[in-house]
Amino acid sequence: MLRRLEVHAAESVAYLNRALVRLQDIWEEIGIPEEQRLQRTNDVHKHIKGLLDLMIAEEEELKKRVLKSIESCRKELSILYSELQMAPFEEEDGCSMLQMEKNCRTHLEVMKEHKKQRMEELKGLVVKDRELCDVMCTTPFCINQDSVPSLTQLESYRAYVDDLTKEKEHRRKEFVSIKKEIIVCMDDLEQQPETSFETDVICEDEEAFCLSNDNIAALKLLLGQLQNRKAENELLCSGYRTKIQELWERLQIPQEDREIFSEHMINTKKRNMELQAEVQRLEVLKMQSMQSVIEAIRAEIALLWNKCFYSPEQQQAFAPFHDDDFTEELLNLHEAKITTLKKCYEDHKDLFEGVTKWQDNWTLYLELDKKANDPSRFNNRGGNLLKEEKQRTDLQKSLPKLEKSLKAQIDVWEQEHGKDFLVNGQKFLDYVQQQWDQHHNEKEKEKLERQMKKTKQMQEEMLYGTMVKTPSKRRIGGTPTPGKMKKVNG
Repeated sequence: MLRRLEVHAAESVAYLNRALVRLQDIWEEIGIPEEQRLQRTNDVHKHIKGLLDLMIAEEEELKKRVLKSIESCRKELSILYSELQMAPFEEEDGCSMLQMEKNCRTHLEVMKEHKKQRMEELKGLVVKDRELCDVMCTTPFCINQDSVPSLTQLESYRAYVDDLTKEKEHRRKEFVSIKKEIIVCMDDLEQQPETSFETDVICEDEEAFCLSNDNIAALKLLLGQLQNRKAENELLCSGYRTKIQELWERLQIPQEDREIFSEHMINTKKRNMELQAEVQRLEVLKMQSMQSVIEAIRAEIALLWNKCFYSPEQQQAFAPFHDDDFTEELLNLHEAKITTLKKCYEDHKDLFEGVTKWQDNWTLYLELDKKANDPSRFNNRGGNLLKEEKQRTDLQKSLPKLEKSLKAQIDVWEQEHGKDFLVNGQKFLDYVQQQWDQHHNEKEKEKLERQMKKTKQMQEEMLYGTMVKTPSKRRIGGTPTPGKMKKVNG
């Protein structure tokens, strides 16, 4: 490059020299005097010098503009680096001014585009944030909207908006689900919205409902209140139904009269409070047929006494059971007693059923054991003997296991209640032991009786001797025995 510039400079000087020589020749041919030729040569010199000075001045101005542009770009880049919180751009070494200026301008445009993108993303996030805040009544994300956010700030903002969006969807689903349950409860209770909040929940558009924490909490509270009312209503109606069913059975109400209340005996809604009127009607009938009702209750009490394994002493303790003065007070005493017995049976149902199972197995075992000692059992020809013996052996093994299991349950029960679990007035294990002892005593007694009977028989045989009776065969009358015909006298 330098060589080409030197060649251009040499050619320019040579051309200038030739041009001056040519001008001198032209002036001489024209006959211009020496002084004028000198003057004209000075004018040529001035013209060439002015032209070159002008060109130099323009190029100097260009140089200044390039330097100014570089400086301006550097300042803007410095500001952008600071706003974008990025490391400064490293310039290439050995670049010309024009290349440096071009590089600065190019990088400046890139940085401006980064800033524009960040600001646009920030604006979009702010819009979404405000929409979510309006729906959920939350506080907007804390960020300066007038300055360029850093990449970390944008990332945090994006994560915040994403989490808020997910929370909004979660609350929306929760709201829709709770709303459905509230509508069902209000329908069951035949209740209309009473407050402005209930009206907003039931009647307004779901998208317009504010999903704030307070509103969600209020929704749950409303649903809980409605569910409590519904549960109370169900409990009340259930009590009415149970009472009605009991009174129907005790009063022997005809089936066609019961069918009138068939719907109320199934559904649980506010209108089913009409059951109360039926209870009151039946109570009046009950008072009118006091004796039959009390006797029916007594039959139930006797059944529950057996289920709860009450001893005769415990049964006798309820004196009103034997009172024949059928008054309302006597009825109340019987109803209170049967309520207590039902509760007792339900509270300890598992234990009572276990004891009942043991009692049934024990009864069966005694029957099978009695059959096993019966001499006539060998007359069996149907295969029942082996089945009964196997069943008796199985019961003999399973009864102790069942007793052990019941003992563990009863121990836990007694620790929880702080009292003994009684069966027929005794502790269960004492009762069981008593049954086994009684069974063993009876077997010993039977064994002793057999031994005494055998001893007595032997004594009689020794005293009177043994008589062997040969069983005789009965013959049919009129049939002669072959070979033993009487001879007829000749």
